[in-house]
Amino acid sequence: MTGDHTRRALVVRGGWEGHAPVAATELFVPFLEKHGFEVHRADSPAPYADPAFMSGVDLVVQCYTMGTITPDELRGLEAAIRAGTGMAGWHGGIADSFRASSDYLHLIGGQFACHPGKDPAERDGSQADNFVPYTVTMLPEAETHPITAGVADFDLVTEQYWVLTDDYVDVLATATQKARPWDPWHREVTSPAIWTRGWGDGKIFVATPGHDLGVLRDDNVRTVIERGMLWAGR
Repeated sequence: MTGDHTRRALVVRGGWEGHAPVAATELFVPFLEKHGFEVHRADSPAPYADPAFMSGVDLVVQCYTMGTITPDELRGLEAAIRAGTGMAGWHGGIADSFRASSDYLHLIGGQFACHPGKDPAERDGSQADNFVPYTVTMLPEAETHPITAGVADFDLVTEQYWVLTDDYVDVLATATQKARPWDPWHREVTSPAIWTRGWGDGKIFVATPGHDLGVLRDDNVRTVIERGMLWAGR
């Protein structure tokens, strides 16, 4: 363990099983423990509604795709972040959580809209229908940011998130969706792929790559997520 004291991380995982929420989060638990976090695991957002518990949480790592969140849970999460708790996540575990809650979407600052797939003639009905080659492009701001310093543009073949967002996100990297012959849109669309967001005294980190364990093990993706968790944590 490093550091002068033990910090607390709450790992909330569940929702759609296609993102392997348990296995995905377990990839990062040893890293958190190495960096001085005492890790608590939860299979629902229920702990968010416990203000006494949340007041001692320094970092929330959420991998909970779709699902629902109660008003009390959302109020507790927002209050904790406002008071200084950090929040970090990747892919649908943070950017496609709790679709029915506009207040949650407002908190995170970006929402999954779609992941356009490959040529319809090449599809076979599997998840791989949505795996396309794309580049995560670092912005100038990324060069000196502690999450992305030293990380160059990198290529992936996986789901590419088209994200609905606002201009209160601090974007570190983007991904550009091509306009292909079979698509109904007529020009390229650029979405944030890595962003941060300040909320009260807290910090939020989001990376859209991370569909499966293979993507999470990519050196660039894993580095960005690990640094993002440390950056967000109080």
